[in-house]
This record gives sequence, structure tokens and C-alpha cells, in this order.
Amino acid sequence: MRYGDISPAAFRLYNQIKKRSKRRPYVRSWYFKKEKVFLELFWKHLTDKKNFKDKTRRVKYFACAIELIEKSHFAPISKKNPNNFSETLHRFYGVTADNELFCVQIKEDIKGGKIKSQKFLMSTFPTKGLSKDEE
Repeated sequence: MRYGDISPAAFRLYNQIKKRSKRRPYVRSWYFKKEKVFLELFWKHLTDKKNFKDKTRRVKYFACAIELIEKSHFAPISKKNPNNFSETLHRFYGVTADNELFCVQIKEDIKGGKIKSQKFLMSTFPTKGLSKDEE
């Protein structure tokens, strides 16, 4: 499977979501009480990557990740970001139609006071090959 074969379908889905909003593209998450999860960070991280094998591995799960974010009723594994204590990382695990296990990582920027925290889709990736620290 090549990046050039997979990315057009994922980018088409992203553009459909993007057309729903005049500002930043987002989906609403059932688990986070219908709060917005912004998507542009995922695509920024993806374009920063040089390795096409890694890009392919991540973009392959984009459509599944959107569905998981929107419909998941299960609690993610959440932990504070060790590099930035004002962020929490949430990991949702799901299964594709081909029975492949994958992970969706969402970053939550925690603000103080009355300002609401924001959530961003960071990455999607298969769970096989993860080290014990990453799981």
C-alpha cells in the first residue's frame, strides 16, 4: 500500500469536514460531551514527516480515527504530557474493519480560569510495534 493510494481518500474526508465550518475543521466527540476535537494539527504533523512509510502508516487510519472520536463511549487512557504539564494526552484504541488494532492520540491543552480547554487530534497509528512505554 502506497501513500499516494491512501492519502487522496483521507484528504477528501478531511475536506468534507472542513467545509462544515467557516473556521478550523473539527469533529465532535461523544466521550468529551460533544466538545470539539480540532483536526488541523494532525495534517501539520503529517506534512512535517519525511518518511513516506510512516506517513502511510498514519494516514491509513484517518477515517477510522474520525469515527472513533465521534462515537467512542469508552474512556481513553489519559496522562499528563511529561514535556508540558499544561497538556493531557488521551489515547483511544479501536479496531478497523480488517481487525487491525490502532490508536488515536488526542492532545488537550488545559487552560486556567474560565477559558475552556481545547482538544487536537495528534496522531493515528497501529498498535503493533509499540514499546511498553508507548502502550
